[in-house]
Amino acid sequence: YLVLIHLFLGNSCRFIAKPCAINLGIQDSGPHRAQPNAILEKVFTSITKSPDGKRLEGLSKQLDWDVRKIQRWFRHRRNQDKPTTLTKFCESMWRFTFYLSIFFYGIRFLWTAPWFWDTRQCWYNYPFQPLTSRLYYYYILELAFYWSLMFSQFTDIKRKDFLIMFVHHLATIGLITFSYMNNMVRVGTLVLCLHDASDFLLEAAKLANYAKYQRLCDAFFMLFGVVFIVTRLGIYPFWILNTTLFESWELIGPYPSWWLFNGLLVTLQVLHVIWSYLIIRTASKALVRGKVSKDDRSDVESSSEEEDVTSNSTKGIFSTSSNGSNRLNGHVAGGQWTGE
Repeated sequence: YLVLIHLFLGNSCRFIAKPCAINLGIQDSGPHRAQPNAILEKVFTSITKSPDGKRLEGLSKQLDWDVRKIQRWFRHRRNQDKPTTLTKFCESMWRFTFYLSIFFYGIRFLWTAPWFWDTRQCWYNYPFQPLTSRLYYYYILELAFYWSLMFSQFTDIKRKDFLIMFVHHLATIGLITFSYMNNMVRVGTLVLCLHDASDFLLEAAKLANYAKYQRLCDAFFMLFGVVFIVTRLGIYPFWILNTTLFESWELIGPYPSWWLFNGLLVTLQVLHVIWSYLIIRTASKALVRGKVSKDDRSDVESSSEEEDVTSNSTKGIFSTSSNGSNRLNGHVAGGQWTGE
């Protein structure tokens, strides 16, 4: 299934996302390339990509360049390896398609499931509960997708929220695998569907930003923030954690893996609180400025301090300098936009 997902990713980027991006006027052009310089290139590839003050002074004397010019060269050089806006648009469209599809699949499946309306049904006759084919495919697809996110996190640009997202992916994969092995798939489907409810809105906001529809981007972001906070700080603790912590204890007792299972679920809730705080702070700044501010965890740096100031005042939260492959779901980091 992991291979199938990546095949679908490649085909969707090639036959659907790329033509859409081109029709929207998104060019396959990357950041400004650094001026060729053998000495600086050797330092960049062999020693450091971000030289300190002492090394900058030495290079300045060696090349007879101003320190500021050398700093600008290193910024350009770091940026030129980053993915293009077209690449990021294709990545976000793939994620948007998956999140939207799997969310509606989950809703359609769970709408007729008794445990969707009464969470106590998750524990009746446990662990002797049938595993239907639809439930099986729902679980396997979600597990394969999150494994792909885990692998891609090490090959993509390292972000400020790398550790948070790494913990998130570990907890998610651990929960999916653990609940499947212990036949806790009923409550597992509720967790999966709840998390998918807001993720496609985040990717929709990115797509709007890459296409330079700033108002649409901000609208999707605000909607994402509302849905995220309602589902992760409201429904999740009072619906999911209530049944796993209290109803399960009441109906089947403290089973051997109860502490591990709920420990992983509580870990997710801690991450939800952190992300919700960052989303609220970003939204507050957006209301003051009139639109969402630049992504602090952007993987492309401005080429000079003047450009940094301009970028902060003109670009939206998903500026084209940010990597479209944010992580589960890549949500927010550093007080701004970031990536289940």
